[in-house]
Amino acid sequence: MKMHFLKSLIFLTFFFTLSLSVNGLTANTNKNRPKKTLPITGSWINLAYKDVRNKYTNPQHYDNTDPKLWECKVKELSEMGIEYLIFMEVANMGKAYYPSKIMPWIYDKNRKSPVDAILDEAAKHNIKIFLSTGWAKDQDDDLRNPQIKKRQLQIMEELADLYKDHNAFFGWYLPVEDCLCPILSDQAVVSVNALTEHAQTLTPDKKTLISPYGIGLSEFDNPDYEKQLARLKVDIIAYQDEVGCLRDQFTIPRLKKNWERIRDIHNRLNIELWANCETFTWEDATNDRNSALIPASYARLLSQQVAASNASVDRIISFMFQGIIENPKSTYQLGQPIWSGKVYQDYMSWKNGDRFWELSEASLKERLRNSATPEMLQGNEDAKILLDNMIAEENSNDRNWSRFENGYHEVVLDLNEQTYIEEIFIRMLNYDIEYIRMPLKVYLYISEDGETYRLKSIKDAPNFPNSKHDAWIDCILFSPVPEKVRYVKLAFYASDQVFIDELFINPQII
Repeated sequence: MKMHFLKSLIFLTFFFTLSLSVNGLTANTNKNRPKKTLPITGSWINLAYKDVRNKYTNPQHYDNTDPKLWECKVKELSEMGIEYLIFMEVANMGKAYYPSKIMPWIYDKNRKSPVDAILDEAAKHNIKIFLSTGWAKDQDDDLRNPQIKKRQLQIMEELADLYKDHNAFFGWYLPVEDCLCPILSDQAVVSVNALTEHAQTLTPDKKTLISPYGIGLSEFDNPDYEKQLARLKVDIIAYQDEVGCLRDQFTIPRLKKNWERIRDIHNRLNIELWANCETFTWEDATNDRNSALIPASYARLLSQQVAASNASVDRIISFMFQGIIENPKSTYQLGQPIWSGKVYQDYMSWKNGDRFWELSEASLKERLRNSATPEMLQGNEDAKILLDNMIAEENSNDRNWSRFENGYHEVVLDLNEQTYIEEIFIRMLNYDIEYIRMPLKVYLYISEDGETYRLKSIKDAPNFPNSKHDAWIDCILFSPVPEKVRYVKLAFYASDQVFIDELFINPQII
């Protein structure tokens, strides 16, 4: 009996130790797994035309108070996966978009207000709404002005009275978009907390959100930086990533590091970290009220999603979808003609697992591996970096770019043996400012003997015209009918400079 008990004890000890080991291994493995790229699940709603920036997102010469329009747009946003909507404003220039008692109404009193239409439609789709406390006067509200502060508090009181029991009402957006540069000012902290305290008094169960700018100019190493954030009495900070506003020549490389530093700070704060990824670029000058916001390439936006997701932000939202990423089949087509619909199609293709975007995402996450090796490249020794599994960042100075000047170019690979070619994936830099552009077409040839080549496929390179300011990575995917070949030749004519960092043969996602 004692022997049987001893054997059982030894077995249980062994099993328990093995279980701990396996569980530990699983935990370590989980730590090394790539982070899932988050979709965009929140957007601002902008009701007022304020300046030329709204030329496409909220056109000036139409009735933007029509409840049918907003019901349609909320439904479309829900179909795109939006779970949170944030009012930019509920009043402007002294007129209200809701049934106010302290301001005249900007909408027809014989129909539902835009705020009511949006809230009611949001409730049908389980979308959570953040109501705004602005504008007391206009987009330049300054809470240091006692009258501005008083009116924003009055707006909050009216909204709380009207909507505190509405199923869609989730929280408050506090339009105190101060700069975090180099640290958040005392005045910003005081202004935010004054609104927050009033919100908690009126609606203690509602969240509070702010969306400051300036992370590209923040002094993260200054001890006061974290101390100022710790003073804030908000639930969520949605940092503007400033890629659209272009604070740097090449914004995304530094943004990756900034997200990691902010994540580290927020791990010590009781405040959720949201990324406000900017979906726009500029029609004319950057950061200019006389320049319209237009859609950026989805290839650029995907890199923003990856950067934020790799740093483990809690959620990605965006200013803005309305008029930037637009369903081309919408009854109410806002946005830049054609290109807002193109970005919609690209974004939805990514969400639906399209192979092209799956490979693009994996390459941005450095999870794509090449089946070819540098020794397979024939001729040009300098171009061997095309097969070294080293990708470049959105920066023309990155050494991993292989540069091709104006003229005709061929890249030839000897695969050493007959090999099935299922996919060829090419990454290129698009940076119009420095005349770094995509070739119009890329030609794929194959050969069994390295002497006689036959044309297998021709691909158009991506061509997105909103390229006046930004640098981003574009890609080309060949998916030919698989057949065994030994030699592969890719040819193109460069009318300007062409930068390629990697030419993936049968790429593998790891």
